[in-house]
Amino acid sequence: ANLPPGVLSHHHIDAQAPFRRGMDWDGLADAKTLFPSFTGEEDGYLPALPDHGPVWQLLDPDGSNSLKAQMETLSGEIACENPGFFTRGEGIVIDATATVEAGASLIGPCYVGPRAVVRSGAYVREHSWICADAVVGHATEVKHSILLPGAKAPHFNYVGDSILGKGANLGAGTKLSNLRNDGGEVHVRLNGERLPSGLRKFGAVLGEGVATGCNSVTNPGVVLGCNSTVWPNATVTGIHGPDSQHR
Repeated sequence: ANLPPGVLSHHHIDAQAPFRRGMDWDGLADAKTLFPSFTGEEDGYLPALPDHGPVWQLLDPDGSNSLKAQMETLSGEIACENPGFFTRGEGIVIDATATVEAGASLIGPCYVGPRAVVRSGAYVREHSWICADAVVGHATEVKHSILLPGAKAPHFNYVGDSILGKGANLGAGTKLSNLRNDGGEVHVRLNGERLPSGLRKFGAVLGEGVATGCNSVTNPGVVLGCNSTVWPNATVTGIHGPDSQHR
């Protein structure tokens, strides 16, 4: 979908060794399972998602096809009207049909796609990829993360080192925590096991249609399958399949 030079023409990359190539993570952590409707042909620039291994390998800043590496290949300009939003740094690309309201702040490199909305008071930091029709709301901070087409972080959210699928919606005050207090490697929990993720900073991967209630928190390294629900004020840990409920 109109990929610039240097980005793969399809939406898959190979897994890398630090992410346990031989492990299938019970089939719960791959891009095709979490984002089944994503074709790579949607509007605007799109990130290349991994074909093998856990989808969070995309968040490894040192990976050859990481979110950071892919974003550095994007070309473009701030093509929308500027009613009074603030920018800093190079590599800010905003589609002409996007809406960025007065009072929002963006730090490059970052991307805001077709018909996406960045509301007043939002803080879009480096290596944020806001795809078509996605929403970054008032007082929401996004950093080194992907909002796939139609994902919404609309009110008072923190989205760090995370990936949100189509139709995912964060309730007001939801925080996707991305860093351990001791700064060590994030481990994920699956079937009672504690497994290394290969990342020092890793927030959450939310599959398509995931909804979180107000003031909920995901601990570092959470994966929620499609159409899962997190109740208000709940805290979630670990990898969970589709339609899971968290109270």
